[in-house]
Amino acid sequence: MPDPVAAPWEELPPEVANLLRPQLGPLADEIVDTLVRSVPAYTRPMQGDFGRGIRVGVEEALRRFEGVIGGTGGRPQEGRDVYRALGRGELRAGRSLDALQSAYRIGARVAWRRLAATGTSAGLEPATLHLLAESIFAYIDELAAESVEGYAQAQAQLAGERERRRQRLLAALTSPPLDPVAIEAAAEEAGWSLPEHAAGIAVRGWSPGRLVARLGDDVLAGTEGELTLAVWPDPGGPGRAALARRVLHSSAAIGWAAPVLAVERSLAAARACLALGEAGLLGDGPWMADDHLRALALRDEGGVIARLDARRLAPFEGLTPKSRARLEQTLLAWLRADGHRPTVATELEVHPQTVRYRVGQLRELLGDALDDPDARFELELVLRRRATLPGR
Repeated sequence: MPDPVAAPWEELPPEVANLLRPQLGPLADEIVDTLVRSVPAYTRPMQGDFGRGIRVGVEEALRRFEGVIGGTGGRPQEGRDVYRALGRGELRAGRSLDALQSAYRIGARVAWRRLAATGTSAGLEPATLHLLAESIFAYIDELAAESVEGYAQAQAQLAGERERRRQRLLAALTSPPLDPVAIEAAAEEAGWSLPEHAAGIAVRGWSPGRLVARLGDDVLAGTEGELTLAVWPDPGGPGRAALARRVLHSSAAIGWAAPVLAVERSLAAARACLALGEAGLLGDGPWMADDHLRALALRDEGGVIARLDARRLAPFEGLTPKSRARLEQTLLAWLRADGHRPTVATELEVHPQTVRYRVGQLRELLGDALDDPDARFELELVLRRRATLPGR
């Protein structure tokens, strides 16, 4: 019995190759002519690289088939570069693999029809003819698999190059100083239409690919440490904000809409908003920077408010932590209530006399600052910032 693991052509008598060899030239012509008539994508003159590629593929396939039958050649995969190149060519031509797969099937049928007629005329046994048919179609399957591999490799290379271009564009948009000419060139190279406005997005726990899959292929996304950062075009478009709130998870923040050449500011706001949200200061996410502008302003990225803090609250340095926290809380409530003691008492849930006593302590520490509008503004500013710090 034939070995079920062996390739079917390995069971064919070697003399079959001698019988079929004279047919290979005419058979190649017949296959190419049939492909031109039968495969719509190939119904054009067989000229240039396209025609040469098809004819070389057909002739190489027949030559190797004759070789494996006669025992003078290896397995069909040894000519894999030819068939992988055909697969890559289909992708470059903007076609799916349907046309090439159809060509393989048609070529196998044409080959079987001619070779069966030749074998029958030569008196080959029916069993040998059956094995020849099985060999032809198994051989074509192996060639087709190589073309599929070539197509997949070309797709991966194309996707990789596209992603590299998009990453270069993302870096150009988010790495000051910005060069508008370079950004326009990078956008054209990446096939990305520069929008008028865009928003920055910062997400923890998602890959760039997942973010793009959720928000759309027009998103530029990359990583920065443990975060995924993205530029999201046209955030003010119909339904865009609702989409973001719906699909993004709790550890995500979106900056405001900004001119695309100033999107780094929006991205910085998204980063800051994410940090505040993850510190438990903004409620449940995802967080929209436009909803938390006051908290973002009090984040004090430049350290200006911290310097005011050190100056205005210097008189509190000698207090115990407990006393200082109590007086800071009372002072902020008193400033917000414009000095109205009953309101302060209600907010702090203490007796009005307690408020009177604490305000007396504050006047001893701060003196005339409590009556100076500018000083009162600065005190409220630094105290509000302190209330947004983690652990406060």
